[in-house]
Amino acid sequence: MTHQQRSDETRAHILAAAVDCFTRTGYDATGVAEICARAGVSKGAFYHHFPSKQAAFMALFEQWLSDLDGQLRAVRGANESVPTRLLGLAGMVTAVFESAMGQVPMFLEFWRQAAREPAVWRATIEPYRRFRDAFAELIAQGVAEGSLRPVDPQATARVLVSLGVGLVLQGILDPEGADWGRTADDAVRVLLEGVQKASA
Repeated sequence: MTHQQRSDETRAHILAAAVDCFTRTGYDATGVAEICARAGVSKGAFYHHFPSKQAAFMALFEQWLSDLDGQLRAVRGANESVPTRLLGLAGMVTAVFESAMGQVPMFLEFWRQAAREPAVWRATIEPYRRFRDAFAELIAQGVAEGSLRPVDPQATARVLVSLGVGLVLQGILDPEGADWGRTADDAVRVLLEGVQKASA
């Protein structure tokens, strides 16, 4: 195993331990020492990879977002009509739900810390704004191609983001309450009925 591979493995162990600790005891009650003990590493190893507990916390958030960014790029770049690409967004909700399985407290910690710490809030709100802007661009393309009615792209994008966040929150709090992938698909179809041109 190379030095880089060992370093990557150590980082992964630290993040896995951080998820466990943050999930069991919360962000505030978790210390670096607890994460290190859980990961089986020294504090020196921790600080080699992360300058602070908050940095590890944010790395987990960024790790969670990376898959969503990939899916969003795929949806935006698809060679299909905008309504078809919008239906593809329902798959993003399913992906978020699957990644959240068993980690409800961890996801609630992201939102709770965002309300309390400006640095976490900025890092948390940026992806929502990025998604909203991407959705607005997609809606504008649909209006331009004639598949969508002349709706306000920004307003429609805000509805899409709100819909997605609401579905994800319901899914992680009540995983057995519905088939959330199917519900996401149904929700996007209902939205499309309001914005899609009848002839599209």
